[in-house]
Amino acid sequence: MGVRKISILNEVIGPVMHGPSSSHTAASYHIGWLIRNLLDDEPDSVDIIFAKNGSYAAVYHQQGSDLGFAAGLLGWKITDERFCAALEEATKSDLKINFKIDILKADDHPNAIEIKGTSKSGHSINAIARSIGGGAIEIIQLNGWKVRLSGDAYDVLIATDNATTQSVDQLLSELENLEQPITQIQGEKALLHFKMLHPLDESKLRKLRSLDGVQRVCTTSPIFFPQPGEPLFNSGKEMVDLAEKYGQTLGEIALAYEAKILGISEEEAAREMWRRYEIMHAAMIKGLNKNLRGMQLLEPSAGTIFNAEHDGKVAIGGIHTRAAARALAVMHVNSSMGVVCAAPTGGSAGTIPGVITTIAEEKSLNEKQIILSLYAASAIGLILAIRGTFAAEVAGCQVEIGAAGAMSAAAVVEVAGGTAQQACDAAAISFQNSMGSVCDLVQGMVEIPCHTRNALAASSAFVCADLILGGYHNPIPLDETIDAVISVGQMLPPELRCTALGGLAITPSAQALKANVLFE
Repeated sequence: MGVRKISILNEVIGPVMHGPSSSHTAASYHIGWLIRNLLDDEPDSVDIIFAKNGSYAAVYHQQGSDLGFAAGLLGWKITDERFCAALEEATKSDLKINFKIDILKADDHPNAIEIKGTSKSGHSINAIARSIGGGAIEIIQLNGWKVRLSGDAYDVLIATDNATTQSVDQLLSELENLEQPITQIQGEKALLHFKMLHPLDESKLRKLRSLDGVQRVCTTSPIFFPQPGEPLFNSGKEMVDLAEKYGQTLGEIALAYEAKILGISEEEAAREMWRRYEIMHAAMIKGLNKNLRGMQLLEPSAGTIFNAEHDGKVAIGGIHTRAAARALAVMHVNSSMGVVCAAPTGGSAGTIPGVITTIAEEKSLNEKQIILSLYAASAIGLILAIRGTFAAEVAGCQVEIGAAGAMSAAAVVEVAGGTAQQACDAAAISFQNSMGSVCDLVQGMVEIPCHTRNALAASSAFVCADLILGGYHNPIPLDETIDAVISVGQMLPPELRCTALGGLAITPSAQALKANVLFE
C-alpha cells in the first residue's frame, strides 16, 4: 500500500476536536464519517464491534467514542455544538447504532474495530478500521478487500469484474492529479482503488456506475488535508542536516516541510497554524474559569492555582507554574468535551498550549514567533509519527504527554534563538526522562493522572531547554531516543496501555471515586 506520508497539520498539531481523546473520540468521529461516505446514502443501521481485549472495549463509553461515531455517521462537523447529544439525535433520525464487544478475526491492533452497516437504500458494507493515534485512522478492509483509507484524499473504490477494469481505466485516464490505481483480483472479481486530490466529476461518476460489469462504486471525501507533495525529510538527522544546510531554525524547516507536503504556500501553512493557536488560547482562557463544569472526576483547579501563583501564595512560582496551570486549564476543557486542538493527542492537549501561551506572554512574542515555535514543536512530533506512534494504546503515555513535553522543549529552544540541533537535543532529553511512562487513566477517563502529567510536562519543558542551551551535551540523538521509546512502549503489558487495568487505575482510592454522570 506504500509508505504513509505524515502531515503536521493533519496528525501532529490537530485535529481540532471535541475532547477528551483523539484516539477514541476524534478517531471514532473520523471512522463514522468515512463509513457514512462509503454507504453512499443515509445510514440506517450500523453495528460497531470492538476487539474484546482492546482499548476501545475498556473505555469507549467514558471517552465519548460512542458520541464520536454517532456524530460522524450523522454527517456533522467534528466541532458541532450538539456533539454531546449525538446519540439522542441518531435515535431521533431513526439511525440504529449498536455497540458490541467481541473477538475480532482481524484483531491485530489494540484499537481494532469491525463495522457492519446498511444504508436506507439497502447498500451494505463490512469494514475493519483502526485508530492509530492522534486522531489518525485507517480502514484496512472493506467487504473482504484489503484497502487503506485514511481520510486524506478523495477515494474512489470500484467493485467490478475482471473484464471491465480496462474500460474503467480508459474512462478515468482523462483525469488529472490521479494517482496510479491499486487493482486487486479475486477470481473473476476486481477492485480498483483511485486516490484523487479533487472530487470525481459527477458525470464521470454516473458513467462509471453505468458501465457493464461494475457492481458498486464507493467514494469518500477527505477529513484531512490531501498531501500531493513528498516529504523533505524522513528522520531527525535528515531534518537537522537540511536546516543547517539552509541556515534555518527547526521551526522554519518544519514550516517548509508542511508547505511542500500539502502543496500550499508557507503563508497558508502559517495561517492555519495560527488558527490552531487561537483555538489553544481560547481553550486555555476558558479552562481558567473556576466555574467550568463537565469533568467527571475532578473539580476545576487551574484558575485557583494560576491566581495563587499571581498572589505569591505558592512555594516558588514563576513561568514554570504559570505554564503548568495553563496546561491544566486546557485539559479541564478537554475533559469537559470542549473544543481543543490535539497536540499531538487529546490526552496531551494541554502541555503545548500551556508552554506557548505562557512564553508568548513572558517574551512578548509576535504572531510569526508563535507560529514558528509551534512548528518547532511539530517537527519533534513529526519524527515520532514517522518512526512510531502517538497511541498510548500501543506505547503508553510516553508517546502522548511524553511527546508533548519533548515537543514543548523544542519550542522553548526555538523561542530562545537556539539551533535546530539544540531543539532536537532538548526534545531528546525530555523523551529520555519520560521513557516508560504508562497510560493508567483512572476509571478510563482522561483526567487522573492525565491533567497533572500535562502540567508537569509543560513545566519541565523549560528545564530541558535550559540544560541544552546551558551546555549539556546529549549523547543519544533524537532518532535513536524515539526508537528506544517505541521499543519500551511495546514491552508494556496491555494493563498499562490505556485499558484502566493497572497502575493508579486499580488503587482502592481511584476505584472508589464517584464520577459525575455525563453520558447516559
